[in-house]
Amino acid sequence: MNALDGIRRGRKFDQVLEGAREVFLNDGFEGASVDDIAKAACVSKATLYSYFPDKRLLFTEVAKCECRRQAEEAVTRIDMSRPPRDVLAEAGRHMIRFYLSDFGQRVFRICVAESDRFPDLGESFYDSGPRLVEKRLTDYFQLAMSRGELAIDDLPLAAHQFAELCKVELFPRIVFGVQATFTTDEIERVLTGAVDMFLARYGA
Repeated sequence: MNALDGIRRGRKFDQVLEGAREVFLNDGFEGASVDDIAKAACVSKATLYSYFPDKRLLFTEVAKCECRRQAEEAVTRIDMSRPPRDVLAEAGRHMIRFYLSDFGQRVFRICVAESDRFPDLGESFYDSGPRLVEKRLTDYFQLAMSRGELAIDDLPLAAHQFAELCKVELFPRIVFGVQATFTTDEIERVLTGAVDMFLARYGA
């Protein structure tokens, strides 16, 4: 049992999470039944309840784990030895792909839809994703500054500014249903603009 979140870990924990992930993304929180989740996870309802006595806990854990996984994939691409333009392009490309992915969109929409029901979900989502990326980017910024490659006064602000630059035009269009898919050229156009603008402001 994890004393911090009240969730018991065990050998079928990941199996339960994967089944729940599939059902929540297909049916949303309200539409997801415990029976369907247990079936997708290939476990009994008793086993499911032994890990997650509350569907809310299960939903929160699914969102947190997936966001953490995506954020960790993004930060592992940050090679501290490379120059800022290369690092920003690689990290930004991964962030954009997540913003535009089917999973990223579904989790975002579910979190927004359920924000009144689960007021702490947004903070958990943020801590598992954006905050992790922010920490890794600021670590890189500090190293790049020590090499004379960047000049930044407020490191966390700069990290969030870059993340927002990577959303320009693309994120609003997909959120509001204006456009469902984007070409590589459309994505690279936004990414190049984000990197250029960031370096115009913070390049040493």
